[in-house]
Amino acid sequence: MNCPVCKEAMIVLELNDVEIDYCYSCGGIWLDAGELDLLLGSAQNRENLLNSFEKIKSKEKKRKCPICNKKMAKIQVGTDEKVILDKCKKNHGIWFDLGELEQVLRIGQLDDNSNILKLLEDMFSNIVNISKNE
Repeated sequence: MNCPVCKEAMIVLELNDVEIDYCYSCGGIWLDAGELDLLLGSAQNRENLLNSFEKIKSKEKKRKCPICNKKMAKIQVGTDEKVILDKCKKNHGIWFDLGELEQVLRIGQLDDNSNILKLLEDMFSNIVNISKNE
């Protein structure tokens, strides 16, 4: 699967049955619906998160879904601190630019025990270790 931003091939990171597609070039993350369920712990948490998104009009360039290749919708999370994400209109997944996933977790208070952030840190520490060994 290619990155919707820089068009480079993404790599799959897996830990504890959670797979994310990661762009080594720009640091973006693609999460499909199933991955969101696993990451957030339940389909209900995913639905709560998705229902908190507000579809907006944005001047940002529209990106194409890496699965269906159709233009994605711009969605906004948060009111005081705003994060603009890209969501596939066919619900294939959500694109997070570098750092946006952590912002969304913090804004939505979806990671009270920091379990998700710990999982992501463990995934990315493996990438750093692999890079050092190359």
